[in-house]
Amino acid sequence: MAVQVKVLSRPKRTFWDQSYLPEIARGLAVTLGHFFGAVTKPKENIITVQYPDEQVDYPHRYRGQHRLMVRDDGQVRCVACMCCSTICPANCIHIVAAEHDDPSIEKYPETFVIDHLRCIVCGLCVEACPCDAIRMDSGVHCEPFGHRGDSFLVRDLLMQRGGHSAATQGGRNSP
Repeated sequence: MAVQVKVLSRPKRTFWDQSYLPEIARGLAVTLGHFFGAVTKPKENIITVQYPDEQVDYPHRYRGQHRLMVRDDGQVRCVACMCCSTICPANCIHIVAAEHDDPSIEKYPETFVIDHLRCIVCGLCVEACPCDAIRMDSGVHCEPFGHRGDSFLVRDLLMQRGGHSAATQGGRNSP
């Protein structure tokens, strides 16, 4: 059985087609149409927010900035399990674990730093945390940074944003 091959011929392109002048003219016509449409009817075509005077409402599911939750005794809820820093696709969470003085708590984060310039606000760190230590439900937009060093959010700052967690340690409900 022989294989049948169908040969297709390429369409002939004229000099006018190869110069791309018709496409350039078509693109300029679209651009000029948008420009003159915006000049003649500015209220219909352009949506502008006068920023300091008007605020745009954030979507209902907007996450906001990170915050670290604290226990009832005021210590950080994080047990330095490294789940959040492991799952972070931007590699922006850096944790240094240390042994805790309390024998009921194995570890705590001696250093917990989030680089907000690298963070892509995906929320995977919140999903990966097994002890409800990190949240992104503040609804507060990240402020601009003047210097690179200001973008590093350290443990104490993140704890100030957080509150007392209603979750119980180990997931057991108290009687």
